[in-house]
Amino acid sequence: MPAPKSNPQLTLRPQDLVVLLRLSLDAGPAPSYAALAAELGMTASEVHAAVERAVAARLASKDAAGRPAVVREALRRFVQFGAPYCFPATRGSLTRGLPTGYAAAPLNRTILPGTDPVPAWPYKHGTVRGATLHPLYPSVPAAAQRNPALYELLALFDAVRGGSVRERALALELLDARITGTAVDAG
Repeated sequence: MPAPKSNPQLTLRPQDLVVLLRLSLDAGPAPSYAALAAELGMTASEVHAAVERAVAARLASKDAAGRPAVVREALRRFVQFGAPYCFPATRGSLTRGLPTGYAAAPLNRTILPGTDPVPAWPYKHGTVRGATLHPLYPSVPAAAQRNPALYELLALFDAVRGGSVRERALALELLDARITGTAVDAG
């Protein structure tokens, strides 16, 4: 009897959402795979594979030159209705790291922290001591330090996938505005 074949079904991975959120920041042509890889702390082949999976999932498309572009409405709907279930919040113990969710901009201008430790991505160059909320991909904290706009998107997504009802509602409104290119302010 022949060995069973592997499942050819494509599955989105957490780094795919990181790449998509980064691509959503650009109004013009997308940066090269090499430039995205350097910024996101991934390899060019990881970025390429992420784009291919996103295209297969209809969250992105490619132009005639093969440059990827985010399908903004699809990404907006995925972030709201699918991604929090595909990539649920994974928590851990206290850590030194970067604040995320409600503890990072832009939500930190609206939501004041209580007495509990704030959510934080583990990161040796971090600025807070907080409760671990594991990032979508290991290189996210360093990538967020390099790109403040990406940091905001990733922190907002963390509020969607791991925050209270109020945090999720505020984060979704702000994410929608950033992904679709409409202006909304948290404060």
